[in-house]
Amino acid sequence: MAFLIKNGRISLKSFVGGACIVFVPWISHLGSSLQYLYTDFWLYLLLLYIILYNGGLVLFSFITTSGIQSEFYKVAVRGGFLGLTFGIGYLISCSHTTLNHFGWYLMGLSFFHFSEYLTTAATNPSSLTLDSYLLDHSREYKMAAVASWLEFFVEWYIAPGLKQYFYLSVCGVLLVLFGESLRKASMITASTNFNHYVQYVKRPGHQLVTKGVYSWCRHPSYVGWFYWSIGTQLILCNPFCLIAYTIVSWRFFRERIYEEEIYLLNFFGEDYLDYQKSVGTGLPFIVGYTGYSAL
Repeated sequence: MAFLIKNGRISLKSFVGGACIVFVPWISHLGSSLQYLYTDFWLYLLLLYIILYNGGLVLFSFITTSGIQSEFYKVAVRGGFLGLTFGIGYLISCSHTTLNHFGWYLMGLSFFHFSEYLTTAATNPSSLTLDSYLLDHSREYKMAAVASWLEFFVEWYIAPGLKQYFYLSVCGVLLVLFGESLRKASMITASTNFNHYVQYVKRPGHQLVTKGVYSWCRHPSYVGWFYWSIGTQLILCNPFCLIAYTIVSWRFFRERIYEEEIYLLNFFGEDYLDYQKSVGTGLPFIVGYTGYSAL
């Protein structure tokens, strides 16, 4: 982990520590009495792990830094929360219930946000902030997530079988993996030239990246996120949110790409114009800013 700055290492260790909640059920293999204990009190044991883990983070933050207001705690508690979510998702996915696909979703969602922070820490540490987790991305993003949870549980309550289309959920997993991989590949390829926010002023050393995944499409990070978001709804077998996510995400990235390319043309001039002519945006029916068409 020598390639990671301190906050990156904290995030990684915290995530792994939270994800270790998956080992709690192992106590049932340590003897018949412990097996009965877990069978009868599994929920309380999982809650106990969560309480003890968070208590450990608080205690360690007071010992090593200035407490819960420290940067260490703020990074660690987010990484730990995502790790716990990932671990709980894994346990749900292993359960023999109609909720197992929701576990797949939790794993994909939590890993996405954790890997955003970790990849930024590894490839562009100068831009690393708490916002790099993208947990506070926007109000609309949170509303979309809540809407997908509501749809899933309402439909699951009414007709649990609707959430058990295995092959549809598998397609969602594959789409999530594709989107996640493409987005992270774009961040690694662009390195210090990547930023989570549209840049309005060209920074010193900012270069136009056209190699690797950027030779396939101009905006691979947006393409990855677009298909990742659709994949999450396929996992959940959410018909309404699948349609809504597709439309809303497409419109968001259409406007985002249009705005961003205005500044990229200002930054790189003819070089970016030539790049536009030879490589597409990567998203269907989105051409970006051309100087003469709308979007």
